[in-house]
Amino acid sequence: MKFALFYEIPVPRPWEPDSELVAYQNTLEEAIAGDRFGWDAFWTVEHHFLEEYSHCSNPEVLYGAIASRTERIRLGYGVRLMPKPYNHPVRTAESVAVLDLLSGGRVDMGAGRSATRAELEGFGIDPAESRGMWQEAIGHIVSCWTNEYTEFSGKYWQMPRRRVQPKPLQQPHPPLWGATTSDEGHGQIGALGLGLCSFAVGLPPSEVKRKIDIYRDAVNACEKPIGAFVNNQAATFTMAICAPDRDEAIANARESFEWYPKAGSRAIASLTDWMAERNEELGTYSYAADMKSRDDQGLLDLMRLEYLTDSNACILGTPDECIESCRAYEEAGVDLLLCLVNPYKISHEAVMQTIELMGTEVIPKFRS
Repeated sequence: MKFALFYEIPVPRPWEPDSELVAYQNTLEEAIAGDRFGWDAFWTVEHHFLEEYSHCSNPEVLYGAIASRTERIRLGYGVRLMPKPYNHPVRTAESVAVLDLLSGGRVDMGAGRSATRAELEGFGIDPAESRGMWQEAIGHIVSCWTNEYTEFSGKYWQMPRRRVQPKPLQQPHPPLWGATTSDEGHGQIGALGLGLCSFAVGLPPSEVKRKIDIYRDAVNACEKPIGAFVNNQAATFTMAICAPDRDEAIANARESFEWYPKAGSRAIASLTDWMAERNEELGTYSYAADMKSRDDQGLLDLMRLEYLTDSNACILGTPDECIESCRAYEEAGVDLLLCLVNPYKISHEAVMQTIELMGTEVIPKFRS
């Protein structure tokens, strides 16, 4: 199992004039430390309008800064949003290719569609069309990378014959991943031959394994991948804090580990009311109704740190305790563990400590 630093780039209130500057400066320093201490990769989200939760709206600029200051750590789009008008497929192909060249072939590209009212409504996207746009865009991106000249006439995008340039360094193209939360989505991503980004925080490894098994059944049967090759890899993400002393780790983690799952669930649950206002079914976003129901019942407010630790649904504690927790993810079939080291307002110093301790005492235990 490999390990990646994973970032939303939260900026908690109250905001000062330099709050976002400090957040990005800290993230850059932490990514450089990850490269130094042996982490395999650095991934971020792409989110829009999610105040406090994520101020990471234009991550490819950040990736370029990290690429210029690191030597070996891979850079992952976790994920690039596919529906129009978030990102045109040609612009995505160009952006990823430039980063791949400048980084010396260190890029992985995850593709997603977003799942919050703030983002979909903000960009005028019909939720019922988002999955179709997601899949069509991936096909166009692959065509841009793998053909000297390409043209396409799809439902959502059309382009006459052009040479999309530059081409990526990795051949035939950087590894492709797809993000999902639902069981149905795990099967679809496997059927398309994409790597899996199983995105649901607060799940115990036993539930992660169940979802990965759905993916594996589908990907092992894939004969016509949407990319040029089948990327049979499974990633999931979890919150992670490591400290010399368990009490210190708990003190560092409590507020952020309890805040993040609630904030994320409520952002997704917001789709339920919006679709009701539109007199439309949730369709492929049906899981938003489950989150809304749990919130209405007050269950989200009952999610305490002790629940996460008792169910092994986070990485928390001393290096030895973190090793034990990581083993459970490895046994669940996770190939890449995305570690969210600052879900909300964990101090830069505590994050740097996690990066160093896991890099020097945890990650080496998972090397063959």
